Amino acid sequence: MKRLAIILMLFLTALAAGQPLAAQNTKKQESKKAKLQKEIGIINDQLKSNAAKSRDALSSLTLVRKQISLRNDLIAESNREIDSLSRAISSRETRISALEGRLDTLQTLYGRLVMKAYKTRDEKVWYMYILSAEDLGQAWRRASYLRGFSKEMSRQAKQVRAVRDTLSAERDSLAALKVTAGALRAQRVADVEQLRGEENTAQQLVTTLDKERSRYEKQLAAKRKEVEALNREIAEIIRKATASSSKKTTGGKTASSTVDEKLSNEFASNKGRLPWPVDGTVTDTFGERNHPVYKNVKLPFNNGVTVTTAAAAPVKAVFNGEVTQVVVMPGYNKCVLVRHGSYFTFYCRLGTVNVNSGDKVKTGQVLGYVDTIGGETSLHFQLWSGRQPQNPENWLK
Repeated sequence: MKRLAIILMLFLTALAAGQPLAAQNTKKQESKKAKLQKEIGIINDQLKSNAAKSRDALSSLTLVRKQISLRNDLIAESNREIDSLSRAISSRETRISALEGRLDTLQTLYGRLVMKAYKTRDEKVWYMYILSAEDLGQAWRRASYLRGFSKEMSRQAKQVRAVRDTLSAERDSLAALKVTAGALRAQRVADVEQLRGEENTAQQLVTTLDKERSRYEKQLAAKRKEVEALNREIAEIIRKATASSSKKTTGGKTASSTVDEKLSNEFASNKGRLPWPVDGTVTDTFGERNHPVYKNVKLPFNNGVTVTTAAAAPVKAVFNGEVTQVVVMPGYNKCVLVRHGSYFTFYCRLGTVNVNSGDKVKTGQVLGYVDTIGGETSLHFQLWSGRQPQNPENWLK
């Protein structure tokens, strides 16, 4: 009986051991899905609210293709979650089957004890059994046996109740898992339908771009001029800032330096861990690439990233630093330039700005709010190391 109790305890412990890991995986999946759904929502809201304002088919195509990419990720995540639930359901069914077998065994054993107790239920018989002992030692052993018999009955009853309660909880959990899996499958079907609609929209935009190539090439040329003007302006600001960082003597030797080396080192040590300046989704990445429809046409080189976000979203400093300049650029509205020792960050396409040149700022401090320009609501963000532009996605967490 003691061995049986130990086996039961180990069995129940094993059942409980898998619960925290499963819960942890589920939370991780739910968090990832929530992030994807939020990003899809941001793009969807912008496509809806700005449809009448924006005549830029390329911008719309970029948004829709990003939405398609996110939707595919969401469907893939749902598939992983459904697979995980299917495995959990199968495992739960196996545990329920094992518990049912264990309960049958315990009930059989308990039944035997009850029957034995029933046959000797008369207390007089128990007393006579003790009094008929040949000596005190035997009487004591018989009394101990009867006490142990009573305790064993109580212990067996507790075990039966424990397994029965666990079995009931497992059955409830199984039912809940099946409901969740059913809801996920229904949501996946809806997501697939939305994906098809988004793919149709993308194809219509491609057709539009093909038909009106001359008009959209003019838009592209105008956009290229805006990008090149911004890049020149930023490069010039950095050149002046880095040139004034050191004062030279007539002999050509460095007399003093105003670069905050400590701040530079702290910034560099946080590579890959800097917070994002705005909550949204990246719709234009660093570097140069070809036009998605006119394959032989190169798009303007992007010295940063474009993050599509909600209207008037707050823009925050990614690290401690000092505002170098606040400028206004065609196509980008207001831009805030922040220096972090020998590193620089740039926040463009702002409608309102909360800081001025020379202000000290802290990580997470709101610099301003995103503007909607030409039907697009997005932040253009750049990060430079000295005079070299960096891919911000390598620096942001």
